This record gives sequence, structure tokens and C-alpha cells, in this order.
Amino acid sequence: MRAAVARAAGGPEVLDYTEAEVPRPGPGRVLVRVAAAGVNFIDTYQRSGVYPLAFPAILGGEGAGTVEELGEGVTDLAVGDRVAWADGNSGSYAEFDVVTADRLVPVPGQIELETAAASMLQGMTAHYLINSTYPLKAGETALVHAAAGGMGQLLTQLAKAKGARVIGTTSSAEKEQVARAAGADEVIRYTEVEDLAAEVRALTGGVGVDVVYDGVGASTFDASLGSLRKRGLLALYGGASGQVPPFDVQRLNRGGSLFLTRPTLAHYIETREELLWRSGEILSAVAAGELTVNVGARFPLSGAAAAHTALSGRATTGKVLLVP
Repeated sequence: MRAAVARAAGGPEVLDYTEAEVPRPGPGRVLVRVAAAGVNFIDTYQRSGVYPLAFPAILGGEGAGTVEELGEGVTDLAVGDRVAWADGNSGSYAEFDVVTADRLVPVPGQIELETAAASMLQGMTAHYLINSTYPLKAGETALVHAAAGGMGQLLTQLAKAKGARVIGTTSSAEKEQVARAAGADEVIRYTEVEDLAAEVRALTGGVGVDVVYDGVGASTFDASLGSLRKRGLLALYGGASGQVPPFDVQRLNRGGSLFLTRPTLAHYIETREELLWRSGEILSAVAAGELTVNVGARFPLSGAAAAHTALSGRATTGKVLLVP
């Protein structure tokens, strides 16, 4: 098969499009023919060495496709079944991937496999952030960073479905329109303001927001803390601009008894029941037309390096996919 293989830790240039052995599914695992693989910031963290990985490695932990072969003991799937996954580290940047059977979820017939691949990691992340990390309620206000990105658009749609007010941040007028189309009530172009937190407070009567959903990290962290109301919560779920350095926890005290959490999807889909709940609600909403998943860029599998460059450079809106 063909695959995008990271030779060593480094920049996008370490990704080679090359021949690789088709993996064999061991007990409890399934070989899937990949229709599309999601490109996520966690992939760039693994490629760069921020998250340790044994090299050489096929990156990718999200995708959708059809079941090709069953490993020993797998009885609840059949060859030809349409499935999707977001297991975090399976090797989806390839024509075939082996995934643990209980990490696969069924794809409704109304959904294209590319759309399913685009829905899994970001969709379930938005689901746990909105429903579990900070259960957002009608009338509350959320600050959503990178509101024109794939995650930002999903968070905005789910927050609006809860009856919440959304303040989004973007870098340009073009991206502002994308964020507003997703439902953002107000949008701040962070490239055009000197004090982002002051702008947020001006929009909230000086009070601050109930919750900040921040996947940007280093460049937005201070403004995120400064935008919260007393006893507000910052959900720092990613580090697109870099990892947040250690800080004085007394800042949480001075800011008004603030809460800070650094959640990750794996801890919110540990059980099969929780995985099926979150994926089922997201995929059902997509199938019903209640949730729009915007695929902003498609790259061939040979373009994995270009996909990483575009994602890291914030040159995309919506989800980025690799299509074998």
C-alpha cells in the first residue's frame, strides 16, 4: 500500500509518501480500507516530537472507510461495513489501517465517508467540551477561539443549539464571515485589537464570559484568562500556536477563583458506551442536517506535508482531510 510515513521527529518535510506493508489485523482488530483520514493538530505534535512517538511511523488517528478483513474474535462487524474512528494513533495516513474493533463506530447511510472522517475527532471533542467539560446552558456566554476553524465552527453550532451566546475570534474579515455563518453572535478579529480580553469584557458589560474554549494555546492563554467572569472556566483543549508554559496558579485566584482544565478526547471516550454516545449524537446530527461539518481542504495522501503546513499556518478554514 501507499502511506505517508514520518521518518523522524521534525517539520512537515519529514513526511514521505512511500510504499509500506499492508498491516494485518490481530485478535480484536479490524483492517479498514481508508476512504479519508482526518488531519489534526495532534498529528503535528506527534510529527514534531512534542508528543513522543517511535519513528519511522505512519501518522493519523482519525478516519473513515470500509471493513476489509476481521481479526480473530471480531463478531459484531462484517466485511464491507462502513465505519469511522478517532482512536488517536492508529496510522490512518495510508490506504489501509488497522483499528481496534471496539473503537470503530457505524456510519449512517446518509453520510458520505469523507464527511464521517471529518466529523469524528473534532465533533466528539466539541461534544465533550460543550456537554461535559463545561455543560453550557441557555443564556450563558462562551468565547470560542479560532471560530472559523473546523473545531470553532462545530463548537459555535453546538453552543448556539444550547441557547448560549457565542463570541468568536478570527484573524481576518474572510474568516469572520465563516464564523458568523456558523452562528457566532459577535466576532473579534484578534489581529486588529490591542487587548483581546478588554474587547471581550466590553461585549459582556465588564463581567466576562462563563467559559472559554481555547485550542490555540500559547498566544491566547493570557487573554483567555482575562476574559473570564469570576469562577469562570478555561477549557484549554489544544496548542495550535504552541504549548502554554508553566505559570503561577495564583493567577487563578487573582482572576476571580477561576477554573482551568486541560482535557483530551481520549479521557472522554474511554468506555464503549461513551464513545457510541458522543459519536452517535454527532453523526446523527450531521445526518439530520442539524450540524454542518465544513471540509475546508482536501489533500491527496501524497500531500501530507502540504496539509500539515497549511494546518499549522492557519491557512485553512474547516476540516483538513487526506484522501488516498
